[in-house]
Amino acid sequence: MARAPVDGIMTSAPGNVTRVLVADPHAVAREGLKAILGSRADSAVVGEAADGPGALVRAGELSPDVVVMEADLPGLDAAQVMTRLRELPLVPKVLVFTACEYPEVVRLLWTEGASGYALKTSPTEQLVQAVRTVAGGGRYLDPGVSGDGLIGKADGATDPAAELSARETQVVRLIALGYSNKEIAVRLKLSVKTVETYKTRALEKLHFRSRVDIVRYATRYGWLTRGAPGPPLADQETPF
Repeated sequence: MARAPVDGIMTSAPGNVTRVLVADPHAVAREGLKAILGSRADSAVVGEAADGPGALVRAGELSPDVVVMEADLPGLDAAQVMTRLRELPLVPKVLVFTACEYPEVVRLLWTEGASGYALKTSPTEQLVQAVRTVAGGGRYLDPGVSGDGLIGKADGATDPAAELSARETQVVRLIALGYSNKEIAVRLKLSVKTVETYKTRALEKLHFRSRVDIVRYATRYGWLTRGAPGPPLADQETPF
């Protein structure tokens, strides 16, 4: 039975809930993570740490399912913490949650065994999805780093667009290319209402709020470059 949270920390959690340890040197970041993850029915924050050594101690005491940690922790950085976490009887999954987009850092932590890499600039729901993916045994790579040539997609890494149907991917790519709903309807031989439905479903699946998010995502994945890979256009048409 779960106990009442103390300062946003659930001291115990039901077996079907992902137990999360948060490690970040900034108190405001830890409070934010506790608020976000603690408000979901399938996750609970069971502990926190402000530095690398503290993260190791708390992980050993609490045996969390997932450790959400900043890449640049005082005392021991994320790579060093992950190395030592592997010595524990119960090795937790690690989701790196950081503002750092440097290619060498992403490569290092990914190859060191991080189960996920999420950016602090991403929408809240992407963080929630990242925790769920990692907890479920998958690997999560934030769209903000995986599409800029920082590192190649690793086997099992979650590409948010993989959740879309063929029609949804067509609509999303055409939106990114600047087409209006009416123009997309004509191009795909659909009604405007149907296009809007596909767009709404795609935004929900990708956890996006607007066309701006779609364009940013498409830019990162190279959809706006002639001949670049991406969701196919109708009838194999080229975008330009």
